[in-house]
Parts: sequence; structure tokens; C-alpha cells
Amino acid sequence: MPRETMAAKRERAALIEQRMFDHYGEGACSLDYDDPFHLTCAVVLSAQCTDAAVNKVTPLLWEAYPTARDLAGAKLEDVERIIHPLGFFRSKAKNLIALAQMVCADFGGQVPADIDELQKLPGVGRKTANCVMCEAFRDPQGIAVDTHVDRIAHRLRLAGPSADTPAKTEAALLKVYPRDQWLFINHQWVHFGREFCRSQNPKCGECFVGELCPSRGRL
Repeated sequence: MPRETMAAKRERAALIEQRMFDHYGEGACSLDYDDPFHLTCAVVLSAQCTDAAVNKVTPLLWEAYPTARDLAGAKLEDVERIIHPLGFFRSKAKNLIALAQMVCADFGGQVPADIDELQKLPGVGRKTANCVMCEAFRDPQGIAVDTHVDRIAHRLRLAGPSADTPAKTEAALLKVYPRDQWLFINHQWVHFGREFCRSQNPKCGECFVGELCPSRGRL
């Protein structure tokens, strides 16, 4: 099979995105939140667990600590008790309190609308920062690469075998998608990954981008 040129890959990526948009629109965030601070905390909590599980916990968390200043003054054991159903709850509780304290001390109680500043917050890596920039501020600085996005990017061969880290997968996607589409990719692909391109038993026969996928029939 001849090597796909970058121009051909971008053309195929554009067709895939058009179908994603037709099916999902901009895509909806799976996490419930009221403001950028709540979203940032929810994304931190979502590591190694489902968004549905996070959505069961965060109403209790925000009832107890409505604002960053409230959470900054929380006792560690009290936050641990609230988020106990989630994986790695001890480290997450520690990060949430430290995150809230930094938001208050360094950013006037407001989550910064800057991807580099966001990554200074405890528990916030590039994926979380990308999610917040896209969802809360609608100012995409990249594409958030979670397990769904990473899996789909490789199955669609928009990222090659050498893209063996989330950062490398993101870099590959940024080369084929224009910036105005970065805003939608993560949400659309998360839904697509849950509905069609699942880790186990993907629904290739029902997939609406199937003929654009080099992996179709080989999974």
C-alpha cells in the first residue's frame, strides 16, 4: 500500500471531521460544571475513572465547597471522604486543595485562561489544560488526547506508530486539522469512541466513517 501523502491525509481528515460534525455537532462535554474552576477540578477528578462517576461526586463537592476559596480552606480528610468513590482519591484530594490554593494565591480566585498558566496548577497536565481552554474559554491551543482520542487517531492512521505518547499523538493531529477544528475533536471523538470505535468489539460495520478508515475490517 503506497504511503499516504500529507495532502491526502489532510483531505481524508477533513472528510472525517465533516462526518463527525454532521453526526455529533460540536459534541457535548460529558462532565457537569458551572464555571471554569469547577470544570478544571472535574477534569482532574476524571483521571482513571469515568465521567459518569465524577458527575455523581461533584455536586456533593460543590455543595460543601462552592468556590475556590472555600476549597482552598478545606481539610484533606473531608475532601477525601467526598471523592472516595473515585480512583486515586487521596492524591486527587491533595491536588484539588493545592489547586484551589494556587488559584486564589496566584490568580485572584479565577482559573487562568492561558494554557501555560493552567499547567502550573497541581494535577493539571496538558490534556486537562486543553480541555479547559476549549470547553470553558473556547480558545483552543491544542487537542486534548485521552484514551479515546489516542486510540481513534491510530486506528484512522492520522497518527503513525511513532506517535507513542499523548504529546506525539497530539502533534500528529495538529498537523492534519486546522485550528478552527481543534475545538471540537475531543468531544466528538469521545462520543465516537464510546459509540462506535470502542476499545473492544468496535462497531466497524455500522461506522459512519468506515470507508475512510484504513483499519476497517482489521480490528
